[in-house]
Amino acid sequence: MKAKNLFRFGFLMIAAMTLLFAGCSKDKTTDKGSANTESMQQLTKDENNVNNATDQAMNDANTILSSGKDKSALSGPCGATWTFSSVINDSVTLDIIYNGDDCNHSHYRTGHVSVRGRYLENWGQAGATVIITLDNFYLRKNSTMKAVTLNGRKHFQNFSGHYLFELGLDSTVTSVVYRLWGNITSTFENGDSKVWSLARQRTFTGSLINLVITDDGFGSADGYSNLSTWGTNRNGELFYTRITQPVVHRQTCGFDPCTGIIIHEIPAASKSATITYGYDINNNPITDGSCPARYRLDWVVGGLSGTFFLPL
Repeated sequence: MKAKNLFRFGFLMIAAMTLLFAGCSKDKTTDKGSANTESMQQLTKDENNVNNATDQAMNDANTILSSGKDKSALSGPCGATWTFSSVINDSVTLDIIYNGDDCNHSHYRTGHVSVRGRYLENWGQAGATVIITLDNFYLRKNSTMKAVTLNGRKHFQNFSGHYLFELGLDSTVTSVVYRLWGNITSTFENGDSKVWSLARQRTFTGSLINLVITDDGFGSADGYSNLSTWGTNRNGELFYTRITQPVVHRQTCGFDPCTGIIIHEIPAASKSATITYGYDINNNPITDGSCPARYRLDWVVGGLSGTFFLPL
């Protein structure tokens, strides 16, 4: 009996040690002591959700504007109805009403998005600009059930000219660049509402079946440059997010961020977090065009610092 119990104890100890070392290899991090990094981690997640929501509205507006005013020219966006208003003072408004999943069934959406532009302005010309108004635009990621509601107004500009559908079809069109800027109120699942400013540039290359999107920030505020987002986080702290190395998304990887570096800074609390994209499930940098599973978060809080590897 004693021998049996001893064997069982030895087996449990081996299992426990195996789990311990497996856990250590999964999330390598320094001892954070008394540092509180939760606000930095939450800010990273919130910003990803807000950017995803604004991108969905932008993509739907772009799809419809690229088709002209012929509603029969396209089948999308999914889970939505849309109409053009009559021309008023040389302006026309596109109204999109959401009530259902997107085409991939990855997100559920409700609310109203309006897009106002000049009637005679060709969306394919360089500098063409519309104003997008978000009215309780709610987006929920179905896989995580995380949601955000956006209200506010932003400018959406075809910075380079041309249309996305020309990529891969017209050899003279190698990239299409859009710019998005403005102020929005983000309401998170716990009811917190914060005002954020956005200033992002998105460059599309490749083809419609193999798109590559490169994100940069072009905003400036309070002495900071290359800002993509800035405002107040859930803790009431003023933050600034800079893109210091363009963030690249590939269609073959579900448009997850594959490479790039962004820095979140909360100067009043002496906090910062550097996000480096492009790591596999074992926390190693991806190679040979593989798709990432995780990203690296290097944090600084006062005189303390450390590293987390977190899932996308």
